Amino acid sequence: MAVKRFVVSLVVASAVLGAAATVGHAAKDGPISASGLPIPRYVSLKSDHVNVRAGPTKDNDVAWVYTRSGLPVEITAEYENWRRVRDSEGAEGWVYHSLLSGRRTAVVTMKSKDELAPLYDSASVTSPVAARLQAGVLTQVKRCAQGWCRVIGNGFDGWIQQERLWGVYADEKVD
Repeated sequence: MAVKRFVVSLVVASAVLGAAATVGHAAKDGPISASGLPIPRYVSLKSDHVNVRAGPTKDNDVAWVYTRSGLPVEITAEYENWRRVRDSEGAEGWVYHSLLSGRRTAVVTMKSKDELAPLYDSASVTSPVAARLQAGVLTQVKRCAQGWCRVIGNGFDGWIQQERLWGVYADEKVD
């Protein structure tokens, strides 16, 4: 039975990888996916307990569990009601679609863990600094335009340079 399940998993994985490669390539030309939404795209985790599986079925083993709701993940492929996601550390796995939210969040990224990212009162480096955020701080993205994002979080609200966030694309406009 274990050998049969392994073979079935390999067949499903091969089909999914083939479909994902086709979908990923087509996404540059338009939103062609199981959901009709563009791939890749960022979403967030809806729950504080999200199983990440090795493949797109409940028969696949749980590879790990996310334990913080709101974390941003990037959808890199779709297979029926399953989404292959990648996190800010590059780990990838499959998550059932209902465990994901369209709410936009991001984490602060820095070249050095000791460095702090300035959060400004407005979208300008000449604006007063409202706070300084550590790498890994989770933010809710309210909007992004022209290289700046307005973010809010636990005890802060302000503007940060878009390049300092993982969870939004470099030139993406978020309303």
